Amino acid sequence: MAVTSYTQEFTTPIAPSRMFKALILDSHNLMPKIVPQGIKSIEFLQGNGGAGSIKQTNFTEGGHLKYLKHRIDAIDAENLVCKYTLIESDVIFDKIEFVAYEVKFEATNNGGCVCKMTSEYHTRAGVELKEEDIKQGKDKAMGLYKVVEEYLSVNPGVYC
Repeated sequence: MAVTSYTQEFTTPIAPSRMFKALILDSHNLMPKIVPQGIKSIEFLQGNGGAGSIKQTNFTEGGHLKYLKHRIDAIDAENLVCKYTLIESDVIFDKIEFVAYEVKFEATNNGGCVCKMTSEYHTRAGVELKEEDIKQGKDKAMGLYKVVEEYLSVNPGVYC
């Protein structure tokens, strides 16, 4: 099994605690509300959002994916860090055994933050992962961050 790592950063004027609450702690409520054209629902299959919980994201009809399942490995609300693992999907698991993520929200001097995401793709034996194989997923993740940023910008009292 080979491991391929990628790191992405996204800078936003939104405070790190607000981004963490929206994208990590309450994403199961917020995402279907602000991107109903893409995300049908997010539900906990096990647990209530803490470490060990399993969360399933269900996508709307006609998209590339039908669902994703993530296991929450660790949440540190004080340091604004979340570690989770993509453990199941209806599409990508012919090449990948699992994907481990770490997301951090770090404060900047202007009151905003830098969102840093590290992704470790654990591929099946003999499989080589190419940049284009994961580009769509990376782009969608960054797109969701932008949608959340816009939502929080026009709703300054939310997740304070």
